[in-house]
Amino acid sequence: MNPERAEADRWAAIGRLDGDGGEPDGIHLARTVTQEVRRTGKHFLPQPLLLRLSEIRGHRAADRTPHLQAFLDCMLDKHEGRYWNRTYLSLPLLELLLGETGEAPDPNRMATLLISDVIRFETQAETPAETPARELREPQEARESVDRDPPDPVTLRKRLHHALRFVAHDLDGPDADALVSAAAHAPWSRWADIAELLPRPTATEAGHWFDLTVQPVYVLHDEYFFIRALQAHEMIFTAIAADVRAAIEALRAGRLDAAADHVDRAAGLFDRASALFRMVATMRPGHFSAFRQFTQGASAIQSEQYKRFEILCGLPTAARMRSAAFTSVPSVRGEAEGEAHDTVVRAYLDLRRSARFDEAEWNRFRNALGGLEERHQRWKSTHRSLAARMLGGARGSGYTAGVPYLAECLDNRLFWQLGDQRGAGHPS
Repeated sequence: MNPERAEADRWAAIGRLDGDGGEPDGIHLARTVTQEVRRTGKHFLPQPLLLRLSEIRGHRAADRTPHLQAFLDCMLDKHEGRYWNRTYLSLPLLELLLGETGEAPDPNRMATLLISDVIRFETQAETPAETPARELREPQEARESVDRDPPDPVTLRKRLHHALRFVAHDLDGPDADALVSAAAHAPWSRWADIAELLPRPTATEAGHWFDLTVQPVYVLHDEYFFIRALQAHEMIFTAIAADVRAAIEALRAGRLDAAADHVDRAAGLFDRASALFRMVATMRPGHFSAFRQFTQGASAIQSEQYKRFEILCGLPTAARMRSAAFTSVPSVRGEAEGEAHDTVVRAYLDLRRSARFDEAEWNRFRNALGGLEERHQRWKSTHRSLAARMLGGARGSGYTAGVPYLAECLDNRLFWQLGDQRGAGHPS
């Protein structure tokens, strides 16, 4: 039989949407497709498979679960010419796993689950010999290779320790410190046991889809943990935005102390976001440049949750609103320009004019804003440094200038309309 026809017949046969053994609807299809993605890379999915998925997407639409719909939307993004950051990171599917039931994780907890999964993935990789790094193969050779080039033992151990510290930050009690301490001197053979102690998604329908939210475009080892780290960043910024939104509500209710508490909590979450950079710094630049050529059009500049956090703090300057930072996220820009949109700055100034608090209370809130501004600036600076290491002089995958663009962003301030917040007592 003609090999191309045989492949077409093979993918034509996967149209069955019900799973085997009582699995939830669509899982069987999604797992079959994911296996192919892990074998070839999403960028290299065979055309017959993509055509079959397009047919499935248009057939029996009323019978599809929301999870399968989101999965297919992400899987067909390149095929349909709408590839961007959200679909690269499978965010439409990942976000469905949040808040569906009382047992579903909140965004901060989801970030913990994502990085716990990184630890399990890394400990399942074969431990390489301590030999000089091999040169990367040409794309076709790499795609056909079973060896996806896991990191050397030193790099791997560093990555695992950074990941474990991130996870332990969200665990309760002294067991978290004990776990990190034990891992510091654990032989490699113990890491699989450590990984099994970490949180997992619950055994619900949503939990079954968790493993299907990583769809690398290429086949090199480091892209898996890179995707999980970016997803965790999105979850952290979702949580930060929620706290900033709660701060606005508290200000509108005249609860200044509660507003300060929410701002402090948002600032603390920036420490978690910065910790992810330490883990990403273990990615090998050769791997990054190899898979990055297939991610053009998907960029962190398209992060809606980060921009949503920004516009909740205060309206950006007119120049920033006109820049690629916001033209790349038109839905968030629309929110910022809506009449009903509220910000911390606006709510604070309104409260300042209408309510009486002593100066210590005002200063406490302003100091909280100053702390958030400072953590945000530190996060941006770390991001720029990491990008300089990974990108060098290359342009950004979102068609920006790359590192120079990030350097320019250091001048942006969240609360520029208020001047220096620390101890100011009143708006400047």
